[in-house]
Formats: sequence, structure tokens, C-alpha cells
Amino acid sequence: MTVIVAGDEGSPRLDRVLAARLPELSRSRLKALILAGQVSLSTGAVRDPAYHVASGDTITIDVPEAAPPEPKAEAIPLHIVYEDDDIVVLDKPAGLVGHPAAGHETGTLVNALIAHCGASLSGIGGVKRPGIVHRLDKDTTGLMVVAKNDHAHASLSAQFADHGRTGAMERGYLAFAWGLPHRPHGTINAPLDRHPHARDKMAVRPRGREAITHYEVQESFAGRDGKPVASLIACHLETGRTHQIRVHLAHLGHPLLGDAVYGPHFKTKANQLAPGARAALEALGRQALHAYLLVIEHPRTGEILRWESELPEDLSLLREALRAAL
Repeated sequence: MTVIVAGDEGSPRLDRVLAARLPELSRSRLKALILAGQVSLSTGAVRDPAYHVASGDTITIDVPEAAPPEPKAEAIPLHIVYEDDDIVVLDKPAGLVGHPAAGHETGTLVNALIAHCGASLSGIGGVKRPGIVHRLDKDTTGLMVVAKNDHAHASLSAQFADHGRTGAMERGYLAFAWGLPHRPHGTINAPLDRHPHARDKMAVRPRGREAITHYEVQESFAGRDGKPVASLIACHLETGRTHQIRVHLAHLGHPLLGDAVYGPHFKTKANQLAPGARAALEALGRQALHAYLLVIEHPRTGEILRWESELPEDLSLLREALRAAL
């Protein structure tokens, strides 16, 4: 669709101009299209609904075809580490999106699970996210548990909401971070909310939701000058906010290696790495974060189940390259 701004729409805001000129699209739909980068001017895509347009501007709106109401089964290989009639525990690879969304309507974990579990998974916890009770970012690897029936979904959802405060639930992550924290272990208690200017990011904000991460340094790695340039940190979650570990470690001054969202200003630190470590980091192409530990109470038997996952190959190569610089 193309709209030429007449200047009489009542507001210069992009979203309001489009709402006035395209009544067939709801305001929420227009906002979603803007945030998804589907709306552009001659200068390129505009992702800010409040952007001010001028009379005579030509706005192009790329409206995707309507997505199917339910995700379709897709034969995507999964690394299953445990499965019974109630749950599936898998080791998620990097690059796999959890559930269908704008820009990722297919090729997701949900599509793979529907193919793996069949009709039994349909609708559990919602049509768009059947069986999903927690999330890992697209480029974060590691352990996830999925519910196969409503009873399991309710039990696991309650455990994740409690985050081990009163039960056995435990989630552990291994993070490669820039620098070395002053304390070998500690707790980051900093509330999180949407970033005030970048809606796809999270930020530490005073009025945000409670967010608590416990950390312990496992290993430190020296740079070319012999001083610590990076560290391997084990993080355990007491809450489960979006991007929690990534934001909390960046807030501490130690963003994740390879995190283009929360640590772009640390790119120059790569010059302090030995050539092999620098090459391993460039090859990584993602944030260096792995969900290595998952402990839950089985939703039907009450048995305490524990799984651990080794570092995937790309992070294992990164660790060996960082060690070699010592």
C-alpha cells in the first residue's frame, strides 16, 4: 500500500496519519507493522509510531498476507533429552525461534513440536504457543521443557512463576562476559522494563518488574596484555524476565560476548583478544549464552528431575580459544 501525506490528517504522527488514511487496518495492526519494519519512507524503514511525517511524504506499507490461524507441523529435527506422556525436554540450538510471530511465521520450535507430538499438543497453553511454558532467545542455546497436556502445562507454569522460591525449580545458564566482575559471586537485583526508546530492548528501570539474578564466576581469561579480558559466569535465575541475564550483566558492566543488542560498545575489546579467540568470537555470531541446567518437579509423579547440557560446539570452541590465550 502507498499513502501520500496530505497534511490534513489531524496529526503529523506516522501512526495517526496511517490510521486516518487506512481505516481498513486497525490501529494495533498498523502499530505492529511499523514496529516490524514494514512501513517506510524514501529514507528507509521507520519503526517509531510517533515519527513525524511531512506533507507530501510518500509512505509505503508492506502488508504481509494473512498468516494461517494455527501453526503448521514442520519436520524440523529436535535434540530430545527426555520425553514421557507429560513433558518433552529438549536442547535448543541457536537460531531456533520459540513460537510463530511477525517475521517468523514458520520454522519455529512450535512448528517442530506439532510435528513431533502430533495432535495431542494442539491448543495446550494457547493455539499460537502450544505447550510452551518458558522461553529462550532465538540465539540462546540450551535446555527447555514443554508441556504435552493441560495438567503438565498448569504445573510447569506454576513452577516457573515460583522460580524455585518454594520448590525445586532451578534454571542455570553459562555466560561468557566481557571483563571480570569485582566479586567472584553475587546477586543482581535490578528491576526490568521495556527500554524507553527502543521497544525491542529491555532496560533496568526503577518502576520495572522485579528481576533477580545470582551469579558466580567460573573462569577468567587473559587478553593480549595478560589482564582479564573476559570471564565465564554461571547465572541462576530467581525471576524470569525477558533478556534478564543479558541486561543484568550489561548493567553490571560486563555484557555478553557477541551481544549486538546490549554490548555493541564493547566491540573494540575484541582487539584485546588473541587472534584465535578473536576469530572464534567472530565465528560465533550470537550472544554467548547457554542454558546448561534445568531442574523441575515432574508434574504428575512429583519426582525431582535434573538435566545438564554441555556447551554447544561454538561456545566450546570459544572457551578453548580464550584459554589458549593464557
